[in-house]
Amino acid sequence: MAAAPATEAALMTIFVTADTHFNHVGVLAMCGRPFADVAEHNEFLVQAWNSVVGPRDEVWHLGDFALGGTPEELAALFRRLRGRKILCRGNHDKTKTTGLGWHAVYDLATPKLAGERWVFSHYPMRAWVGAFRGSRHCFGHTHGLLPDTARSCDVGVDRWGYRPASLEEIRERMAATPEEPEELRLGRAMEAEGGDD
Repeated sequence: MAAAPATEAALMTIFVTADTHFNHVGVLAMCGRPFADVAEHNEFLVQAWNSVVGPRDEVWHLGDFALGGTPEELAALFRRLRGRKILCRGNHDKTKTTGLGWHAVYDLATPKLAGERWVFSHYPMRAWVGAFRGSRHCFGHTHGLLPDTARSCDVGVDRWGYRPASLEEIRERMAATPEEPEELRLGRAMEAEGGDD
């Protein structure tokens, strides 16, 4: 008996990443990235991206795609990266980055993906929309300096082997992190004390 054809949704994986910093010589020393030069760095990031992302997959990039390089160089790098690419602008994402042909560009996005509300931004938030109703928050910018919580996660490449992370991997990391987000922890403590009268 032939198997039922897979739906397109079943063939697509959603990934999230941030802080690739293509063409940024300074990020090598700043973040201790183990590459001889920016050309090796760029090539490794492209290969790491394409090792997990397929042509039908979707990648949310949460900012700081590149710093440096010509528009033509950035366009060539961008074209080599697989998947349908969406940008949440970071502090280094100027016109030559935002104009690369992203499917969409946001400052903040709150998509419903895989049955859950996600809050995507370049910057980490102490509180975010829907936190008390189970939404999850992903961010970049800090290059691993801030700890994850059970509902928020740094998706920058410095934390994920220089590659995008799937939603399932992000969920697993959150599940393995016992620390509740500050707003939820403090709100529950207030409720327990009867302070919401």
